[in-house]
Amino acid sequence: MNQLPEHTALNIRSFSHIFDNKAESYKLFWFQSLFHQVLQGKRSLSFEEIIDEMIADAWYMVSEYHLNLGPFDKLEETVNYLSGYCPLIASEKKETILQMLKESTDPKLRSFKRTLSLNVPYRLQAPFFVDMKWNLKKPELIARINGSKGLIYTFEMYDGLNTRIVVAEEWAQYFMKHPIILESWIEYNMVTYLQRRNPSTPGIIYKLRPPISRSLGKVQKYWKHVMTLDPVVEIYDHQPLDSSISIDHFVPWSYVAHDEFWNLHPTTRSINSAKGNQLPEWNTYFPRFCDLQYRSYSLMWQYDTLHQEFERLAREHINNLDIKEKLYQPGLDPHTFVLRMNDVIYPVYHAAMQAGFRVWNYESNH
Repeated sequence: MNQLPEHTALNIRSFSHIFDNKAESYKLFWFQSLFHQVLQGKRSLSFEEIIDEMIADAWYMVSEYHLNLGPFDKLEETVNYLSGYCPLIASEKKETILQMLKESTDPKLRSFKRTLSLNVPYRLQAPFFVDMKWNLKKPELIARINGSKGLIYTFEMYDGLNTRIVVAEEWAQYFMKHPIILESWIEYNMVTYLQRRNPSTPGIIYKLRPPISRSLGKVQKYWKHVMTLDPVVEIYDHQPLDSSISIDHFVPWSYVAHDEFWNLHPTTRSINSAKGNQLPEWNTYFPRFCDLQYRSYSLMWQYDTLHQEFERLAREHINNLDIKEKLYQPGLDPHTFVLRMNDVIYPVYHAAMQAGFRVWNYESNH
């Protein structure tokens, strides 16, 4: 994935190594921010402009998905600090986050930003230097960097967070000419870094940014068909469901990042909203969940029309053939079904707990 487009006048070999030796996430987010702003036509950028975009880019994956950016990662700490007191939601629009960061006068946030500006703006381009002393005072270090040729950017002025960098025109044109390849290269490096920091977390690639809209229409249609054959009671509040159902992910989508049928069940819109991305209390709700799932399973094998509905949704919402064989083969008794459902869901549920997802109980919240 390090095979980048060649350029006769640019040192692509050195450029391809800027993400080497990633102890923290800063290099990835710094360059990603710079790259995106260059694509918007900017050539001169302040440290604060780049850092604000870094925070906004990390916002969703940290606040919504609880991804770990590193054991001592200040970017993750910044997002957690902000999400702890500011009114923005986890799925907030990036423009709103950037506006909040621009307007904030919070001294602790300023301190976080200064920390994020200490090393990466200078050391990102280390592969372009054969021998450089990085522990110099910033003005001297900037003078040495500015005296070098062929760099992605040099420094226009030095003034704390107002320090400005200027992207070389040749590099800007290179970015503009190959945006898709370079975007994929950044994403590949981001995913491999995050997967190393979050080894038990599934679907990392789907957690880099807010999800596109997803359709659960086939799942809704299936459960509405079930309800015409046998009344369905909601698992959290024990009330009968009508046709205006919402589909809930038992283990939150924010963790699993998929719409597999074995993790889905009908609920009301208000309960789905109240539960959000929390984990239902296992001992209270998993038995109810299994009971509902087994009733659906039994009806599916009794009624051909429901079985046909199931097969249509399975093409989209059961992508693991081993799980399909394990949970949906004919002839399972209730005890065996529950044991197998436990084998499939509990490891995912437990990993989500370890990742920091909170446990939720409907009764204690009402």
